[in-house]
Amino acid sequence: MIVLPPPPRYPPPSAQYGLPPGSPLPMIETNNVLTNPSGPEYQFLVGEGLYVLKEDLHLATPPPHPSEAPVLNPNPLATTPQPATAGTKLTLLNLDVTPLAPPVRTGSRSEGTQGSAQDPADEAQSSTDPRESSSDAGRISSVDVAGFKPAAPAFGESNALLAPAPQKDANKRRKPKNNLTKSNSSFISRVIHHDSFTKRLQDRPRDGLFAFANISRGFQWLDLSSPSKAEYLTKILFTKAHCLCHDVNRVTRSSTHIDVVMGFSTGEILWWEPVTQRYMRLNKNGTINATPVSHIEWIPGSENLFLAAHMDGTLVVYDKEKEDAPFAPEAPSDGKGGGKPGADAGRINYSSQIHVQKSVHSKNQKANPVAVWKLSNHRINAFAFSPDNRHLAVVSEDGTLRILDYLDEELLNIHYSYYGGFTCVCWSPDGKYVVTGGQDDLISIWCPAEGPGASALIARGQGHHSWVTSVAFDPWRCDEHSYRFGSVGEDRRICLWDFSVGMLHRPRASSVRQRGSVSSRPGTVVLPPGTNGVGGAAAAAADAADALSSRLRSDSDLSLATKETKGLPYSVAPRATTATLPPVLSKIVDDDVLCWLGFTPDAILTSCKNGHIRTWTRPTELASQLEGETSG
Repeated sequence: MIVLPPPPRYPPPSAQYGLPPGSPLPMIETNNVLTNPSGPEYQFLVGEGLYVLKEDLHLATPPPHPSEAPVLNPNPLATTPQPATAGTKLTLLNLDVTPLAPPVRTGSRSEGTQGSAQDPADEAQSSTDPRESSSDAGRISSVDVAGFKPAAPAFGESNALLAPAPQKDANKRRKPKNNLTKSNSSFISRVIHHDSFTKRLQDRPRDGLFAFANISRGFQWLDLSSPSKAEYLTKILFTKAHCLCHDVNRVTRSSTHIDVVMGFSTGEILWWEPVTQRYMRLNKNGTINATPVSHIEWIPGSENLFLAAHMDGTLVVYDKEKEDAPFAPEAPSDGKGGGKPGADAGRINYSSQIHVQKSVHSKNQKANPVAVWKLSNHRINAFAFSPDNRHLAVVSEDGTLRILDYLDEELLNIHYSYYGGFTCVCWSPDGKYVVTGGQDDLISIWCPAEGPGASALIARGQGHHSWVTSVAFDPWRCDEHSYRFGSVGEDRRICLWDFSVGMLHRPRASSVRQRGSVSSRPGTVVLPPGTNGVGGAAAAAADAADALSSRLRSDSDLSLATKETKGLPYSVAPRATTATLPPVLSKIVDDDVLCWLGFTPDAILTSCKNGHIRTWTRPTELASQLEGETSG
């Protein structure tokens, strides 16, 4: 007698939404909803005035695809699950060819610093774009502007094989080869256009903001300058892949061409041109790397190249116009940490080098990838390009902050958290400081310009009650002496921080204990043996803090340690010698986990995991003042 196996048992649909069995299913939205809540709970007061919630745009949440089985996390307390979705993240874009810049509040300039956000030459740069000036921390672009010289050589310019192919018409950009609306690809489930798509593009103000947003397996293109901003221009639904990250190329943007790249949970990358609705898939079926893409950005100043962080600890440089080819690590030719094909990655000392599996200087550039750098065996959570277009700050699940010279493919600095991983990172507009947020609920402020033997950690910010998910500087409230940045987290809070080195207090002697860092990683700093943490050790700690504060008050450039003098990894600074920074604001502003924030001249924008995009207007007098300064 043959007994058939029992049919597969799937959890009830309510479990898919985290609800108890038998609970009614939530209504699945099909259209965006714009509301204008009011009341004291939709306001927060900071020193400069009252911020008020102007509008709440709730993006339509696409239902799971019929062929997609419910995904349940077997361990709700696991700290390293690969997420099916990254919540709602935005990229804001201004198409104005001569956009306004954040106010230049100082005329001074650090020696050796090029392309600083404080430089008068940068007034002609595209900085009105909040995405460009907040999450990229004032990143500038090597666009040809009269009187402006790029801060650093273009990435890969020494390799003639990476030079773009000449075009007959320089004003026409290359577009992807596939038509999105007529695609029969199993990767794309559905594409929806606005009925008046062409007319809305023609009638909109040129200086208005576009927004690109991902939520679950959906992706939307919005016009925030339109009165009917709840109506998307284009909405794309993918079959099973979830869009985790995306970015827009500021070099190639125009009214007739926009280059967007998206990274997915399947490891695939989509290059999309929304004006003509054409697309191209890269890393198809994980040909180069099959792990999810956690972060993606165009390389500053490049028309074709972008950098993607995969969750296996690898950074991959792609060319949007090249075809993919199966990848195998190349043998090193310059001794910069490469490895022979098939080398055991577990033997690489990632605390002192990066494993260059393929160099940008390689002669094999007929197909993607352009370059591959293995940084760790743990997931990379985020990275950010420095304003000088030379350095790269990378944060990982293993609790490390790495500073790379990505032009020379070299690891310069590596710093550790107290515990847990770092989740987000950004640079200050002048490139002097790096801010990270992590799973230790802390904000960390670093000064990578400090040389060997000096701790780059200058302050810890305490204000969040859960993991920090996003950090960004407010370039309209930064000058050479003080900085304003914001952060959001899984505690549904937004925190605003005012930071200046002169305001950092000296740690109290009574707070110094006989213990080192709680980190168990190599290089941990402990108090000298035989001290009780109250006498000489406390004085030494205070003197060290004073000396560090004194050094940081000077205008120091990002003169990172040289290869001959650097010692990696750097020590973990004990809490007793680390200044504590309190927030000027800490307030719950949403009902769900926050995952992104950005700044504009007149507002702060936040987004949460379930699709709410909230716009908090600045105080009226402050907003009009910033608008006047930028227009002047």
